[in-house]
Amino acid sequence: MTEIFGNIGMGTLGLLFLLLALVVILFILLHAESRKRQALEERLARFMDGGDGMSLEDSIVKMFEEHDELLKSQEDNRKDISRLYNRIRTMIQKVGVVKYDAFNQMGGNLSSSIALLDEDNNGFIINTVQSVDGCYSYVKEIRDGNPDIDLGKEEAEALEKAMNFGASSGAGAAGETGKAAGRKKPRTRDRDTIQLNVNRYGR
Repeated sequence: MTEIFGNIGMGTLGLLFLLLALVVILFILLHAESRKRQALEERLARFMDGGDGMSLEDSIVKMFEEHDELLKSQEDNRKDISRLYNRIRTMIQKVGVVKYDAFNQMGGNLSSSIALLDEDNNGFIINTVQSVDGCYSYVKEIRDGNPDIDLGKEEAEALEKAMNFGASSGAGAAGETGKAAGRKKPRTRDRDTIQLNVNRYGR
């Protein structure tokens, strides 16, 4: 090795200086890397520790626990909304009222037909007939917008009002009209028939 450096004009002393210079350079590079590593460790420590001393791991665990609770709450809310919707669907939502004078002998239109329907047009009609002999009420069941027995003129009118309840204009009215067109037309009876029945049951 000495012969090689001797051939290029560098003696033992020159070789020592060269090695010393290399050691200094390596020391400087090692110190620089050490500073970088220390800075990285400090940044990692600040990242891992929260302002209140909570570690990042604890924060992540808490976040996942809150996420699970949120999902459970969301599912509970969805079930509650579904139950409420099913209950509301069968509640009375549509009303049709027609007042009339059953026998043309009492003023004020004291007789009335009231149709009460749910969202699917299921419900009943209450027909109250007022006469000089007394007051009589009849209830008729409605399924899918169709009566179980024949309806009087005012009862049919009340049923039609109830089925069109809330469908005042636009697409809602068009949609309700289309539904009504697909139903059977309620069977009606004239007022004379109602008067005969009232007279028969009232005397």
